[in-house]
Amino acid sequence: MSEVVNVIVAFAVVVMIFRWVTSPGTDAAASSSGGPSPQAALGFRPKNVTQAMVDQVLAMFPDMPPDNVRFDLLRTGSVELTTNKILERGFLEPPPQSYYTLYPRQDVPRPAQSGARTTGAATRPPTNLIARYHLEKRVSDTTVPLDTDAGGKAAWEESAEKREASLKERKAQMILAARQRLLATQKAKEAS
Repeated sequence: MSEVVNVIVAFAVVVMIFRWVTSPGTDAAASSSGGPSPQAALGFRPKNVTQAMVDQVLAMFPDMPPDNVRFDLLRTGSVELTTNKILERGFLEPPPQSYYTLYPRQDVPRPAQSGARTTGAATRPPTNLIARYHLEKRVSDTTVPLDTDAGGKAAWEESAEKREASLKERKAQMILAARQRLLATQKAKEAS
């Protein structure tokens, strides 16, 4: 029985020595860089993250803030896990304030997306559906009747291009019909 206890104590001592040797000392890291260690500031040991990993995630999800992507990659160390998290949740948690002491914000101009308006270095998506789908010319046309079945069922087209054009037209009809209904309700409110 005493041999089992000795083996357990020896194993525990070896594990503690191994952890002590492999863990970065907070005093040494703090004194060498002048600030807290990344592990102490973030609350976890950050993984190695390259700019290529961040760019890969941002190429798939251009609306995600780069700092949120980098922070999640520091946590997971995997592009696949980060993209799965975005797909499952639809967002990534923002990094804590301590993240910005270690990784200051960088104002990197992001590439402009097709169809987006640019103002300066930053790209901003259109603020409404009319601008997003380029329907400004059709809005001014007041002769378009109010369609109660806008965007309804469409016939199956033979080619992919025709199906895409049909879908775009149905979207445009739905947006214009919704705008007409909104204007009609606003006029009714003003009249009463």
